[in-house]
Amino acid sequence: MTLTESESRALTFEDLGVPEFICRSLSRRGFDEPFAIQRVAIADILQGHDVCGAAPTGSGKTLAFGIPLVAMTPKGTPRRPKALVLSPTRELADQIASEMETLSSRTSITTVYGGVAYGKQVNALKHGTDILVACPGRLEDLMESGSVILDDIERVVIDEADRMADMGFLPAVRRILDAATSRTQTILFSATLDGDVAHLVKNYQHDPIRHEVVPQHDSISIADHRFWTVTRDERVGLLAETVAAAWPTIVFCRTRHGADRLTKQLERDGIKAVSIHGGKSQPQRTRALAEFTEHRAHALIATDVAARGIHVDDVTSVVHFDPPEDHKAYIHRSGRTARAGQGGVVVSLIEPNGRRAARRMQREVGIEVEIVDPDVASITSFGDSTATLAPAREVNERSRSSSKQRQRSQSKKSGGQSSGQRRDSSRSQGDSSKRDGRKPHRGQSARYGDDRSDSRRSEGADRGSRENNNDSRRSNSNDRPRRSESGRSESGRNDSRRNESGGNRQDGPGRNRNTANAGKRRNSSGGHRKGQQAGTRNSSRRD
Repeated sequence: MTLTESESRALTFEDLGVPEFICRSLSRRGFDEPFAIQRVAIADILQGHDVCGAAPTGSGKTLAFGIPLVAMTPKGTPRRPKALVLSPTRELADQIASEMETLSSRTSITTVYGGVAYGKQVNALKHGTDILVACPGRLEDLMESGSVILDDIERVVIDEADRMADMGFLPAVRRILDAATSRTQTILFSATLDGDVAHLVKNYQHDPIRHEVVPQHDSISIADHRFWTVTRDERVGLLAETVAAAWPTIVFCRTRHGADRLTKQLERDGIKAVSIHGGKSQPQRTRALAEFTEHRAHALIATDVAARGIHVDDVTSVVHFDPPEDHKAYIHRSGRTARAGQGGVVVSLIEPNGRRAARRMQREVGIEVEIVDPDVASITSFGDSTATLAPAREVNERSRSSSKQRQRSQSKKSGGQSSGQRRDSSRSQGDSSKRDGRKPHRGQSARYGDDRSDSRRSEGADRGSRENNNDSRRSNSNDRPRRSESGRSESGRNDSRRNESGGNRQDGPGRNRNTANAGKRRNSSGGHRKGQQAGTRNSSRRD
């Protein structure tokens, strides 16, 4: 079935058979009427049919499958979820989970993807989850380690299958579907249903019901497209002027290194930019996206892969700093602006030898725009000349810099010693029991008072300053079993030191424990050094 977003088939979610508790949650969020893809897909999914939906980004398809999953998924058991949602990117996985979590607190949802540590994800699966939202790569790793088992999966959703194909994930998707042998329903959503996606539909869906939604507002036709010819050396300067004229801006680069380099170059031109790509960890990507969406940055520099699944409202302009790979990439990039019927501008920076490829891409996209010299003044109407960045980031930077200044001033007052050095100095004059429990690194033996430093102090007794210092230290610790008068033998000092360092440091049976073997190792090693364990030297070397 094909319909436009403006067509009406059901008035409320109740008419589609959505449970009352989910309807209340939707009403609290202001969702009283379903979108087009939701009107045609929710009822069929609730009835247990395989559904194949073609819908563009931002059409509401997340709730189209999220509502039925929350309504029908039973409780999972440890390591055995009941429903699975496959996503091409980490950001989209987080968005899907967030959307479904707002529907009901009865359903537990866990996300797994790369770029973060395994521990938290493994623990969540161990405690049990109902719905698992996953990226294919990390999910396969968890399957191989036995952290998750797909034998109890009842429903599988493949979101943005066309992007899965573009990113090379379909082989992993097939392996995952083959492992979920108990599934009774497979749901697939994609912007297009041709090519590799069509093979996926044919081989893994059973008599699917097809729904296609044609957007009422086509962002490609609404956006204002500009093709500017510019030499490679002048691109960065022109980009800085373009961002300053119409921001917030998403800038697309071809490589990760290019995105990071461009971010630094824009910073030098006074443009606050953040980058996002597959080489960054998930916390870094989340932080960069938050700075951009909260208007603490003028521009978001992204690669094609990292930008998939990112939904940011009110993007004024999109700049193709590097040309897109094909016309599909151009449509996806340009769709970040002019959303929901709002205006926006798309600027393509074309090198002189790229004119022919740009014209060919225009024909494939269905637009016809002249390739002209840059005219930044013509796009200023899209931007807001009175807009300023949010000050939160600047305040944080000032607070951190002032904190560093205070630390430097304190260091100067203490004679150039750092706080760690001052603490070490104070430890050397007291609390020897705490000190002896540690392994001194190279250069600390004299401070920690091992047997070699004792012998050095006895041999250098003719030095007045050292002798006075050693006498004061020994007089302050006469009541401690670790040290004694200067006439005590070297082995006696080692025995007392072993009694303190082993097990219980308080008064009790633990202090008198026999540690003769440890003493031999300690004597042979002459004190632990960094990276060296006790007992690694042969005692014959001292003889």
